Amino acid sequence: MSVPFSVAKAAYGQTQQLTNNKDGLFNPLGKTGGENTPDFGQLIQDSMQSVADAGKKSDALSADMVNGKANIVDVVTAVSQTELAMNSLVSVRDRVISAYEEIMRMPI
Repeated sequence: MSVPFSVAKAAYGQTQQLTNNKDGLFNPLGKTGGENTPDFGQLIQDSMQSVADAGKKSDALSADMVNGKANIVDVVTAVSQTELAMNSLVSVRDRVISAYEEIMRMPI
C-alpha cells in the first residue's frame, strides 16, 4: 500500500542483484552469469512508472474526498507518498546529470 517503501524495496533488491555475482564480488556491468538482470534504463523507466502510478492514485483519492467517499488521512498519506517518490526521482535525475557533466569535463 505504501508506494515509496515498495519502490525502495524493489530498487534495493535490483541493486543487490546488480552488484553481486555468483562469487559475491562486485560486478560493474551487472552480469551475473545467465540471469536476466534489468539494465539502468529499465530501472529508471520502472521508477518513473511507479511515480506516475502513485500520482494517479493520489489524484483519484483527492477526487473521492471531494465527493465524500474518501478519508482525509488516506488522501494526505497518498499525496505525501507521491511527493516523496517524486523528490527521490528528481534527486536521481540530478545525480545522473551531474555525473554526465563530470564525465564530459574529463580530458581525453
